[in-house]
Amino acid sequence: MDGAELAGQILYTWLTLVLGLILLPSAFGVSLGISEIYMKILVKTLEWATLRIETGVAKQSILKNSASVGIIQRDESPMEKGLSGLRGRDFELSDVFYFSKKGLEAIVEDEVTQRFSSEELVSWNLLTRTNVNFQYISPRLTMVWVLGVIVRYCFLLPLRLTLAFIGISLFVIGTTLVGQLPRSSLKNLLSEVVHLTCCRICVRALSGTIHYHNRQYRPQKGGICVANHTSPIDVLILTTDGCYTMVGQVHGGLMGIIQRAMVKACPHVWFERSEMKDRHLVIKRLKEHIAHKKELPILIFPEGTCINNTSVMMFKKGSFEIGGTIHPVAIKYNPQFGDAFWNSSKYNMVSYLLRVMTSWAIVCDVWYMPPMTREEGEDAVQFANRVKSAIAVQGGLTELPWDGGLKRAKVKDTFKEEQQKNYSKMIVGNGSLKSELD
Repeated sequence: MDGAELAGQILYTWLTLVLGLILLPSAFGVSLGISEIYMKILVKTLEWATLRIETGVAKQSILKNSASVGIIQRDESPMEKGLSGLRGRDFELSDVFYFSKKGLEAIVEDEVTQRFSSEELVSWNLLTRTNVNFQYISPRLTMVWVLGVIVRYCFLLPLRLTLAFIGISLFVIGTTLVGQLPRSSLKNLLSEVVHLTCCRICVRALSGTIHYHNRQYRPQKGGICVANHTSPIDVLILTTDGCYTMVGQVHGGLMGIIQRAMVKACPHVWFERSEMKDRHLVIKRLKEHIAHKKELPILIFPEGTCINNTSVMMFKKGSFEIGGTIHPVAIKYNPQFGDAFWNSSKYNMVSYLLRVMTSWAIVCDVWYMPPMTREEGEDAVQFANRVKSAIAVQGGLTELPWDGGLKRAKVKDTFKEEQQKNYSKMIVGNGSLKSELD
């Protein structure tokens, strides 16, 4: 047997195993138990590694508080207390030190920009990309890490690349073919089959382990599903359990190819955030969708950008202005097995997927929540904040009032003017902040 025949035999055996043990079961939503066995071994290994780190270096215990305490200890008292001021007080030059202190705190560690970088881990997960630099512990732990590198790059990565190539190829081909059919119930059915099947294959390509909760509250047709946003993988996670009509930002590269294929089979809406006409198109499409109760639920990520899964930032009010039933969904990833956050300003889609595919696994929980509607006398902003609060509580995430658009834009002048206005009220004596709130 020459080299070409040997290579062909190896490739044939490899594809047969992938097709029989992973591809077909995942396409039909069936598990053979291989993923469960892998996750049990992985959990035991990480628990052992954590124990070795804790017993090997006592100083590592400090890291447990690093993620929650932060770099600095903030004074969260209001401006009046911080300045030790009374209503109608005169200006004092020492007030400059208060504002300087607040400015330095924001420069060193603010609560916004840290949401646009990977979440800090309290213990090492045997991945070299972990944010905190861990020192040498023991030969045994080093050997486990080396073995992990071999498993991830020499076995898991080729397997995952094979599954991803098959899944994406079938998705593009399938949606293109279905898109040639006239609009009918048959086309809708075939589109759902293609979306469900290919998304399940792609989730297996990430060694995805998803725990769905409260499935009785899954989004219904004619409704709007809103969820917190960490990564494009969010779409795969949700579509594995049901189909949606999606609304999102136009992308280029690999993501753009997939988007153009998707819209051929299903009336997804892709828009350019900077184009005002595209925004009007989205609002019009949402209103038309609500009028047809037999349409697939629309999936929207109101934050408008990816957040590192530690918090929920401001929801754009557009999705909540048109009425209809909102189906909130909370998504929480377990960072111990792999970082699902997509930092789009640092990595393109291909680089991001390679990082995910060389992680241990993608493990997450999805909570479907009871449907919510706009209450009488409640405006769109209040409704959006109420939905955001519910998602944050359910997912165990920090709720922040800041706009995710700060990821790419500067702080609006209105925020600065609000602080200046509050300070001026203290000086001129037109009432304190406390009386204003009352």
